[in-house]
Amino acid sequence: MWRAASDGKKLPLINPATEQVFGQVASASVSDLDEALASAERAREAWAALPAGDRGAILVKAAGILKGRMDAAAKSLTREQGKTIAEAKGEYERAVETLEWNGKLAEQLSKPIPMGPGRMIVPEAIGVVAAFTPWNYPAVLNARKLAAPLAAGCPVILKGAEETPSAAVFIVQSLQEAGIPVGVVNLVFGVPAQISEHLLGSTVVKVLTFTGSTGVGKQLAKLAANNLQRCVLELGGHSPVIVCDDADLAQAIPIIAEYKFECAGQSCNAPSRVLVARPLYNEFVARMTEIVSKIKIGAPEDPSTEMGPMANARRVEAMERLTKDAVDRGAHVEIGGSRLDRPGFFWPPTVLTDVPADSKVLKEEPFGPMLTVESFDTLEEAILRANTTEYGLASYFFTSSPDTKLRLVSALAAGAVSVNYLKGVSADAPNGGINQSGYGYEGGELGLRSFQNLKLINGMGSFG
Repeated sequence: MWRAASDGKKLPLINPATEQVFGQVASASVSDLDEALASAERAREAWAALPAGDRGAILVKAAGILKGRMDAAAKSLTREQGKTIAEAKGEYERAVETLEWNGKLAEQLSKPIPMGPGRMIVPEAIGVVAAFTPWNYPAVLNARKLAAPLAAGCPVILKGAEETPSAAVFIVQSLQEAGIPVGVVNLVFGVPAQISEHLLGSTVVKVLTFTGSTGVGKQLAKLAANNLQRCVLELGGHSPVIVCDDADLAQAIPIIAEYKFECAGQSCNAPSRVLVARPLYNEFVARMTEIVSKIKIGAPEDPSTEMGPMANARRVEAMERLTKDAVDRGAHVEIGGSRLDRPGFFWPPTVLTDVPADSKVLKEEPFGPMLTVESFDTLEEAILRANTTEYGLASYFFTSSPDTKLRLVSALAAGAVSVNYLKGVSADAPNGGINQSGYGYEGGELGLRSFQNLKLINGMGSFG
């Protein structure tokens, strides 16, 4: 049942390309949250008892419905978030993939696991899940937050991003039309602190899954600790790219630029610090600056636009602050570095060099279209600087040497390390960070297992 908030409160929707309010979204009250908790709890036993193959079939059917509405969904996402139409469609393709993968694997990953004579593990749904998603990739992240727990047999209370609500609505509508029972998915928007405190204050909720900043993730983990709710936290990143002296710059530079400036750099997995072997440094900077200068910035709904605005004024203010701090300390702006003089939250692709080690941009996650480029003399130096930050989500490097590949794969401190490759995480792969980038896994088998209790059974003999 779709309805307004019980107290009638709404939040404005702002188009980041125009800074104009174009709509509203309901803001959940405490009574709305209580109703969501009660609804999920009522649905819990029946959903867990439904054969896993039937649960999976609903997810696969929902994926097909969502795929058929991709054009309309992408247009809505572009208006709310500012990413280009091509990026929005690409994101929905990943959302469809996520629903399909979890749907097809639901039955297999719910079967008993033999452990030898008389012993087995029986996966069981853990219970009601509270899921919190950010605004930067709402389609793929809402799909992740829903698909795995639903496949595992868990009802979900989904707190979608109030800035970009349409992605959650399109996905939940697809699930609803695919036949998901009432109460299994409960969607709310509203004031984040109020929603998180209330949901995590309830013993109904057994798992918290969150994607967002490290600071907010820590606050949610503290709330979850009161009821010992299991946590899956995908938090911030400050990903390095090491470009070794034998790297193919013709291959590396376009790949780095494309992945960095996708979604206006607002991705926790995006590269933010490039470390280049000194013999290649000057050429790298010149060629990177040239390719960045050709990125077409404009209205995100224009098919020819390659980078749209940032999502909100807060992100532009962060770019201004980080740039000023770096320049004040002695950094050089190769390109970009100041807000564009036009309506909308537009910040150009920015490349900084000669950035002092104490600059804030090397310590804080920039989360925007800003790239620093530094030189290094030895591989050990590059490894040390790559691992300097508190984060550990993703690391990247380019080399043709098998020995260097082995050295960097083992030395880089990150949940994912990519060799001559930068790309989003596929649905079948476990995705998780270390250090201040979070813990737990989303995606793949481990992502689904996050929402199961693995009950050890002894002395049963064979089990059908």
